[in-house]
Amino acid sequence: MRNSLLSRVTIPLATMLALATCGTDSSPPTAGPDTVVETIGDTTVVRTLSGSVWGAEATLVPEITIGRLEGADEYIFGWIWSIAVDDDWNVYVFDEQAHHVQVYDSAGVYVETLGGRGEGPGEFSRAEAIAMLPDGRLVVRDPGNMRVQVFGPGPGERDEWRYNSGNAYSMGPLFTDGLGRTFVETRDMSRTDFSMHLVVLGPDGTPLDTMQLPSSGFEQATLTAVTPDGRGSSSGNVPFSSRFIWTVHPNGHFLTGISSSYRINVPGDDGVLRIERAYDPVPVSAGERDHQHERLTRGMRNTQPNWSWNGPPIPDHKPAFQALLAGKGGRIWVMLSTEGQAIENENYDPDNPRSAPLFWREALRYDVFEPDGTYLGVVVPPEDFDNLPLPVFDGDRVWAVTTDEVGVERVVRYRIVVGDPE
Repeated sequence: MRNSLLSRVTIPLATMLALATCGTDSSPPTAGPDTVVETIGDTTVVRTLSGSVWGAEATLVPEITIGRLEGADEYIFGWIWSIAVDDDWNVYVFDEQAHHVQVYDSAGVYVETLGGRGEGPGEFSRAEAIAMLPDGRLVVRDPGNMRVQVFGPGPGERDEWRYNSGNAYSMGPLFTDGLGRTFVETRDMSRTDFSMHLVVLGPDGTPLDTMQLPSSGFEQATLTAVTPDGRGSSSGNVPFSSRFIWTVHPNGHFLTGISSSYRINVPGDDGVLRIERAYDPVPVSAGERDHQHERLTRGMRNTQPNWSWNGPPIPDHKPAFQALLAGKGGRIWVMLSTEGQAIENENYDPDNPRSAPLFWREALRYDVFEPDGTYLGVVVPPEDFDNLPLPVFDGDRVWAVTTDEVGVERVVRYRIVVGDPE
């Protein structure tokens, strides 16, 4: 029989004061969340039943903005694919269109440009993502040149780490951890299915391990279509179906969860922390369900003209969360599912069968937890805040890409403010 210890937890006032203070803009501490802790073997379950440390919704208030519609080239972006921030809050922006990394200081002032398109030292053939190592070095995944480019930590210092990319472009983020390791997603060309996997590089670029992408055996509900001659096929996921989600935590382990329930696993060297929270499932509206059904049907019939729905139905409720993200200090950010909002398509073309008069969008909301599972509360970003490329979280600061109404991209540093930002 498993050993189980169930106890109600009261957070000390000093802890609440520390957790509830987001700079000088936070509201006074509240009574804190109603939390239960359960120990099962080497797993500690921290379950939030109600309430939060902050006691109110938090918003993001901009402090520094980098990027312009017109002006010096150093402040105009083509297409931002990835951003990174070092411990001094210097900002690194990988622009896919220019294929270089622009560096800005903590005040948003341009410092230098790293890389450029090419195959020579320090150049990128087809770079995808950037990340920071704990010692201040910038790493750039460049599968086109089958290497990770390394810049810093000092001015003009540069290195490159070779790996077999298999000419695979993952389009995913580049992860590093607090141990100085880099996790490179690439393709295993030795397998008949050419599956993606992770190459783990040490602080000096030495390959330490090659592993399959994290998985749990969970299979997402899918749909399939076959060409009339039977030689080709296509597939798609059932909208709003649950899936296995993972990311790399700064402690060097994988932060994981299956989105069908609010249960997040944070392994550590001494056991597993499981974060749970009571929540109300978000319903899928009739309009949103019909839109997704029609969209997928139209796409599948491009492969199989007489295709009809051949998988599970679209669920009545959305998954608990859509993404898991980890802050530099180990805070956990959970991107929640929210109600869909119908947006009029200004470019709708009734003569184009692929064009729709409406599209649906979900407002962004994040639950935030301390590394020990303490629920801080919910953060509501502004409307122009983009969840891709992945934001950078560092304590009470957030860096993210924004896009305005004319498509101009900028990088903004925000501070978390609890309650009324005024």
